[in-house]
Amino acid sequence: MNKNIKQNYLNKINEFKKHNKLYYENSSPIISDKEFDKLKKEILDLEKKYIFLKSNFSPLKSVGFKPSKNFLKFKHRQKMLSLSNAFNEEDLINFEKKILNFLNEKVNLDYSVEPKIDGISASLTYKNGNLVIGVSRGDGKEGEIITDNLKTIKDIPHKVKNSNFPKDIEIRGEVFINKNDFEKIKDNFANPRNAASGSLRQKNPEETRKIPLNFIAYTFGYFEDNKYKLQSDFLKDLKLWGFKTSEHNKIEKSISGLVSLHKKFEKERFQLEYDVDGLVYKINNLKLQKRLGFTSNAPRWAIAHKFSADYSYSEILNIEIQVGRTGALTPVAKVKAVNIGGVVVSNVTLHNEDEILRKDIRIGDTAKIERAGDVIPHVIEVDLKKRKNSSKKFIFPNNCPSCGSKTEKEFNKITKKYDAVRRCSSEGFECEKIAIEKLKHFISKEALNIDGLGKRVIEKFWDLKLINSPEDIFKLDYDKISNLDGWGKQSVSNLKYSIEKAREVTLDRFIFSIGVRHIGIENAKLIADNLKTIEGFIDIINKKNINELLNIDGIGETQIQSIKKFIKNKENINIINKLSKILSIKKLEINKKGRLKGKTFMFTGKLAGISRAEAKSLVEKNSGSIVSTVNQKLNYLVLGEKPTNKKIELAKKLSVKIISQQEWTKLLN
Repeated sequence: MNKNIKQNYLNKINEFKKHNKLYYENSSPIISDKEFDKLKKEILDLEKKYIFLKSNFSPLKSVGFKPSKNFLKFKHRQKMLSLSNAFNEEDLINFEKKILNFLNEKVNLDYSVEPKIDGISASLTYKNGNLVIGVSRGDGKEGEIITDNLKTIKDIPHKVKNSNFPKDIEIRGEVFINKNDFEKIKDNFANPRNAASGSLRQKNPEETRKIPLNFIAYTFGYFEDNKYKLQSDFLKDLKLWGFKTSEHNKIEKSISGLVSLHKKFEKERFQLEYDVDGLVYKINNLKLQKRLGFTSNAPRWAIAHKFSADYSYSEILNIEIQVGRTGALTPVAKVKAVNIGGVVVSNVTLHNEDEILRKDIRIGDTAKIERAGDVIPHVIEVDLKKRKNSSKKFIFPNNCPSCGSKTEKEFNKITKKYDAVRRCSSEGFECEKIAIEKLKHFISKEALNIDGLGKRVIEKFWDLKLINSPEDIFKLDYDKISNLDGWGKQSVSNLKYSIEKAREVTLDRFIFSIGVRHIGIENAKLIADNLKTIEGFIDIINKKNINELLNIDGIGETQIQSIKKFIKNKENINIINKLSKILSIKKLEINKKGRLKGKTFMFTGKLAGISRAEAKSLVEKNSGSIVSTVNQKLNYLVLGEKPTNKKIELAKKLSVKIISQQEWTKLLN
């Protein structure tokens, strides 16, 4: 048991190290701030629960990441630590309780409140009024000297002439970019924070000068002969000395006051010129701050109360139509770029025509946009109070914007209703957008699984007329590819190897790869197991004896009608015949005596050390099967990292056994 707990802990530590480096050193995070905070909390909770878990890379011991080798280093005279996080009222009550326990006396606590700007921390050392050195936070102990880059920021005074300005002081604050300024440079950076970080780490300060950076000062580090009694008094003088401070700084006297302010500010934060991801609360009394001191990685006297990172508000600039592999027309709103949980969102799905009508979504509206986990950002509602007179209703097209074919809504004989999704009536490769999406499906992991031939490569090769149909993949001009930008000898060699390897495929994967609507990998397996060979499959298609497939348990009228519609298109039959001659399509071998015989599985969350496709393959090799939804036929729900809560709740209701990845591995032996 302890071994499994330790392994789970180490996996999380390794994840934390990876994302810490991406966030602080590379300025290119691949997960949202909310997910990063959640990972830190999971590690800290494990350490609290199991005292034998320890690591030098724990969030308790690490702040930021080691400074880059590209800049000279500077050891902070006073550590530049990060803040502990609070997510709810209970966290704040515990924060105050710990302070009072530490002080061991009854004290009335006032809190200095300021917005937590989503930017880059910087430290400015002034001696005799002159800015002598500017440093990044780095790992909290040591940062990078970026003085010349910081001097390009208009908000940072190079010289302070006020008579009461300290002789030796370190001013700390946040470097950031305003939302409107980021709009002009968004093509070069993932989000405003990355833009600020990347700009500060330019070797040439003139390159930094081109980026409209801002600076807000919020505290001090080293301070010779500090006579201030209150944080709020120090902030007032910062402004007098010529530093920009937040206009939202406030004093609150109770936890209930902090909670009320947080709720109000969270609603209003979208109106700010810059991104904020929470509020920071500091004990206002500097004498108490000094008494409370620091833990190994955070001050005891301050905490960051994070906002929900799941939604924001933005203006709908336009609505465009995307055409999918099955011809589905999906409306996508082009919105004014907005940061949601560390990810800049500029495209938002509107799902379908009915959704637009139901929510009365118009071009020019201000919409509430939600992004939760890996879910595609979508519109929750529009703010009717902000609707402009110039806002336009969106008219859904009756013809496909790609090929001009009629669009249609299918009638469902079971529900007696028309489908919510409107589709292009083309079934083959005549529609360019459908053709490109079919090609992407053909090379996907559960189909032919061709490494090196991803979605963007397919789009590029289509534009260059290197690929127009699936069989073109197996007769690519590699000499031509080697002359393209980004393609070296090794990458071309790797692509060639992957394509040659994909020539050998099992019948089920082949049936899935051709992209018949309603024929997923499980249905493809049922058909392959019944027909046995590619010859059997081609025979039933050429003779159009599709109804024979109704004898297969699990194949219904929906699948039959879909196959019939697919083979009505001569180009689809032509492609199947060509591929059958190019590929070595093997009979599906099903192990009926494996360890997982008769058991059904479903995976949720990210699996450690193994892809979802490989995990499914292992289940099937051991006579088990995969289901796509949580239902009463499901035996095991296997949890990876960050599983979907809805699936877990439904599994509990249906008494489905919920197991960890380690427990699943044990079942496989």
